[in-house]
Amino acid sequence: MTSKYPLLDTINDPADLRKLDRRDLHPLAVELREFIVDSVSTTGGHFSSNLGTVELTIALHYVFNTPDDRLVWDVGHQSYGHKILTGRKAGMSRLRQKGGIAGFPRREESPYDTFGTAHSSTSISAALGMAVAARRAGIKRKAIAIIGDGAITAGMAFEAMNNVGRENVIVVLNDNDMSISESIGALNNYLAKLLSGRFYATTKRTAEKVLQHTPTFKEIAKRVEEHAKGMITPSTMFEEFGFNYVGPIDGHNIDVLVDTLHNIKQLDGPQFLHVVTRKGQGYKLAEEDPINYHGPSKFDPTIGIVKPPAAADAKPKPTYTQVFGDWLCDMARADKRLIGITPAMREGSGMVKFSQQFPDQYFDTAIAEQHAVTFAAGLAADGMKPVLAIYSTFLQRGYDQLIHDVALQNLPVLFALDRGGLVGADGPTHHGAFDLSFLRCIPNMTVMAPADENECRQMLYTGFTLNSPSAVRYPRGAGPGVALQDEMTALPVGRGVMVREIRGYESKRVAILAFGSMVKPAADAAEDLNAAVANMRFVKPIDDELIFRLATTHDYLVTIEENVVMGGAGSAVAESLSAQNLSTPLLQLGLPDQFVEHGDPAVLLADCGLNRDGIVRSVRDWLALHSSRSAVPQQAAG
Repeated sequence: MTSKYPLLDTINDPADLRKLDRRDLHPLAVELREFIVDSVSTTGGHFSSNLGTVELTIALHYVFNTPDDRLVWDVGHQSYGHKILTGRKAGMSRLRQKGGIAGFPRREESPYDTFGTAHSSTSISAALGMAVAARRAGIKRKAIAIIGDGAITAGMAFEAMNNVGRENVIVVLNDNDMSISESIGALNNYLAKLLSGRFYATTKRTAEKVLQHTPTFKEIAKRVEEHAKGMITPSTMFEEFGFNYVGPIDGHNIDVLVDTLHNIKQLDGPQFLHVVTRKGQGYKLAEEDPINYHGPSKFDPTIGIVKPPAAADAKPKPTYTQVFGDWLCDMARADKRLIGITPAMREGSGMVKFSQQFPDQYFDTAIAEQHAVTFAAGLAADGMKPVLAIYSTFLQRGYDQLIHDVALQNLPVLFALDRGGLVGADGPTHHGAFDLSFLRCIPNMTVMAPADENECRQMLYTGFTLNSPSAVRYPRGAGPGVALQDEMTALPVGRGVMVREIRGYESKRVAILAFGSMVKPAADAAEDLNAAVANMRFVKPIDDELIFRLATTHDYLVTIEENVVMGGAGSAVAESLSAQNLSTPLLQLGLPDQFVEHGDPAVLLADCGLNRDGIVRSVRDWLALHSSRSAVPQQAAG
């Protein structure tokens, strides 16, 4: 049987690639692009970005002696071609699935994955570190950072470029004028003007072909042709950082890429190559709608993404993200002081409608989480009511600012904390596993975790009404399907509610104190255990009165949270028991003290014992252990 990928099937590692005649590289690119389309359409994953870097990936591995030469892929959304060419083609069938390969570079997965990535703007720093290590070890190798036009506008990238000195670092700017959300800000606009200016002035014909669907660049091109005399060259800024600037070049012309990379490889000191590509290249639907095809689920490549028809009697459950987005619009109508902020995640955080309806109250800070937090603090300091929508793992980057600029000054900033808990296929880099732990230790913070959609809406309102910093932490995806109330009512701060009481007589009275997304599985498990269940609602301040009542009327307490056990909500309960001199036995359930791998969220939760069956099993095993210990006769003293 004739293979669909005759060239690609011969490539088991980059050494095989480097044996090919250069004339074979173009047909190889065609096959690699087709394979990515076929593969990702069956597994889901990052799509547009990977189609856009096919030629660049081939050229990098063809020219450089990988893995001895180090490739560092910023973010890693675009690394599928890299994985395929480095011996993981067969593994793509289980991409981002439990036990399968990751969606991002991981050092433990392959020696070609020289640095683990998934969050933006780290590549230049890492490559610089590798270059210094090579120099100190007396090793002649190249360190190459491949970074996108969105990621390079982040502060960390500039910090790294400012520190490059004369080290042998190569920065490849993959310029596709397309971050996840629309690129914004003066720096982005400046870069677009400078970079596209030279591109059109020197390679006008190629540019028109590559960027024919990029109106911003085309408009700039017209201005360049009319006002070429006054145009500053794009090399200026990067050369001031000490780089030798080369480009821009067509990122889909593999011959130009190979020749240029060969030339740069021979040079010493910091090099900057500007490559213009197009997200979704070679797949028309992704070219036309790169945002929708950024990270699709499974789809039919012949027809593209199709929204499944809803059942006639089905009322779709809103996601927590949608609940937040709707609340934000409602709250903005009620209070003009509200300012909505996102660090470059408008779509992911549910702020598209808000940005359209309230453009004057909407701010995208780009990939700049630290700035976003302190910007919110400045707004709050002068009477505004900022709401920062941010993923749990992204807030980690703004932690210093959260402590020093917001909490220390007790400023009323509301953090809408999306993706709390396990998120699934993106894996440990994106699991919101630590936020309850790192938030509850900060003075002045109020930390809430909703059990359902309506509770999320009311908690957002509660946080907004406070004159102090607060966070509402909610998971990815849909909740249990509780109807939303239009009326917004502030919840009593620091007060939980009972969900279930023990029915009839029970010799071992167990009370489960559940937080946020774990209330529903805890309530389900309680039916098997005949246990009481409390929806604690607040991680901070913790409900000491409720804890006291449950501890004095039950024999055993169990806490459960979708957060690491260490320092989390269960620890808050343990501290409360200790402070009140209560000795009721306590079992703390939550995420383990390890990074949870990627996979289906339901499977991952089951593996962590955080589903109905897992909770029942953990509680029964713990009770049995207590019973066996109490049955052992105690040796008399003396």
